[in-house]
Amino acid sequence: MGGTIVKLAQQGHRVHLIDMTNGEPTPNGSVEIRAREAAEAAKVLGVERTLLGLKNREVTHNLESRHNLAALYRVHRPNVIFLPYPIDAHPDHVAVTRIGEDARFDAKLTKSEIPGEPWNPKRIIYYFCTHLRMNFVPTFCIDISDQIDQKMKAIACYASQGMGPEGWIPQAVKTMDAYFGGRIDSKFAEPFFTHEVLGLGGLDQLI
Repeated sequence: MGGTIVKLAQQGHRVHLIDMTNGEPTPNGSVEIRAREAAEAAKVLGVERTLLGLKNREVTHNLESRHNLAALYRVHRPNVIFLPYPIDAHPDHVAVTRIGEDARFDAKLTKSEIPGEPWNPKRIIYYFCTHLRMNFVPTFCIDISDQIDQKMKAIACYASQGMGPEGWIPQAVKTMDAYFGGRIDSKFAEPFFTHEVLGLGGLDQLI
């Protein structure tokens, strides 16, 4: 959802990324390389990011992880939380989504040991980053035609993960965004899903 991140930031929304893990170990990375790439990508996107520090490849949906994330929700006080789509072959992705959902509930609790003042994020929206070969059925798509180049520059920052000009993943991402762009009559778009009803103030922003 890099294009949407750029678009939201350009529209004046305060966007903050939370990295659940440092991404290591990987075949070609290191903690230092991944931190540098993440910082470079955040600069391209025009946002800041925080590392929660869960253990990559071993993320567990438990009370400690929930409360640690809820504490960050209380710091940044988001109205909208974006989480990975919950149906996925990657165990970390599935666990992160469960942690993020429950942390939303935990963040609003009074009389708890979670640091900070209680906060109740209004809604959760899911983005698609699944490892399953599945057809996405989005609730809505966001037009990122004007943000696609900046998104691809951010992706290219992750050279150690095969995101450089010779890698196949960037082209696959752009092809998928072009497909969803075609669903809403734009060049490029990103798909999203929500269980909860979205409210519209009018039809003037529909494309």
